[in-house]
Amino acid sequence: MNSHRNLSNEKEDFNNIVLIGMPASGKSTAGVILAKILGMDFTDTDIIIQQQEGVRLEQIIEQRGVEGFLKTEESALLNIKADNTVIATGGSAVYSKAGMKHLAIDSIIIYLKVEMEELKKRLKNVKERGVVLRPGESIDEMFAVRSKLYEEYSDITISEDEFSIEDTVRSIIDAIREKRHPKV
Repeated sequence: MNSHRNLSNEKEDFNNIVLIGMPASGKSTAGVILAKILGMDFTDTDIIIQQQEGVRLEQIIEQRGVEGFLKTEESALLNIKADNTVIATGGSAVYSKAGMKHLAIDSIIIYLKVEMEELKKRLKNVKERGVVLRPGESIDEMFAVRSKLYEEYSDITISEDEFSIEDTVRSIIDAIREKRHPKV
């Protein structure tokens, strides 16, 4: 577990759970199940963007380019007003320092960590999924840059290697309980 932000000293409680991680790391799937188990609402920032813009993520990237998409994403992040909500972010949300700072105000941030080999198995069609890749950037390069950002912004890291979605959700719940009530 990562304790970068040292949550136990900053705040004892939080209203929201924010999931960050690579595309195809299971943020949306785990988020829906987590919300059901904990009796929370669920929000997916990629869906918010698509609803606001009226087109799919890949179309926004095609029409506005990577930087245009990232501005759109940052705007969506900054406009989230949530309470008692699990928030699944897009994989590129960590490119927005302002957006991540906004989400962290009343939330615990959980990084769903997937290793490169597993990511390549899960991530079949980068373009169709609306994955943000800068011109000429490889998945390996994206992975290297984003991994550092996920670590930087997370309160808790859950390594998903060989985890089922149920294992991931259980690990999230256990880690949150440990943050709220550390064993002495």
